[in-house]
Amino acid sequence: MLTDSHTHLYLKNFENDIDIVIQEAKKEGINRFILPNIDETTINKLIDLHKRYKNITYPLIGLHPCSVNKNYPKQIEKLFQKVKNTQFIGIGEIGIDLHWDKTLIEEQKSAFRTQIQWAKKLEIPIVIHCRKAFNEIYTILKEENVKDVGGIFHCFSGTIKEAEKIIDLGFLLGIGGVITFKNSNLSNIIKDIPIEKIVLETDAPYLAPHPMRGHRNEPKYLSIIAKQIASIKSIDIHKIAEITSKNIDNLFFKKNQNII
Repeated sequence: MLTDSHTHLYLKNFENDIDIVIQEAKKEGINRFILPNIDETTINKLIDLHKRYKNITYPLIGLHPCSVNKNYPKQIEKLFQKVKNTQFIGIGEIGIDLHWDKTLIEEQKSAFRTQIQWAKKLEIPIVIHCRKAFNEIYTILKEENVKDVGGIFHCFSGTIKEAEKIIDLGFLLGIGGVITFKNSNLSNIIKDIPIEKIVLETDAPYLAPHPMRGHRNEPKYLSIIAKQIASIKSIDIHKIAEITSKNIDNLFFKKNQNII
């Protein structure tokens, strides 16, 4: 069984064929889907999809850094009111994104800290979006003492030193379609990272792996990513599936066995 640890199946990209998308993923051995949120405009659709596929989709709640604005405290407050009625297994995706715009960096930092504190309060892990902001994120994680929280660095594409720092904090590396890109150095980094520190993800509908790059990404393509990692590490793909899914169990479900 493979677990897609990061997929946005509730977005408009899937509204016309979600049943087919999930069935095709199941044919490829993908039987669980972790759903990270984006902002208050997506949370209800995420919850609705979770209710529809309650035994295979698992919801996260959070405010994506690219959705942070000057009014972010009210944004977060609105989102976390949903905690009363839905059992979220984590906080995400949250973090800092300095790729396009740095004007709201302080607001992004503050929103990130606030949501880490929610994770501590709820005793659930966090899923981090990090783009051109590793040092800023790492500093906050150290200051907030997140080892007991744990989580995933989504779409990891950093250096081996960054990977080691992340793992030392008790976090896992989320590996997706980038591992298949010809211009990516990620394969050289991942070969030295224990599989026990890795989870698989698609980030669907984004970042489709080669040879589907440029098309809508889907959870069924997780098998391409798994095969690539199996080849890089010379490990049987069934072992890759077993260990990476166990990593998800230990992170999200250890304290909540009744959810599975």
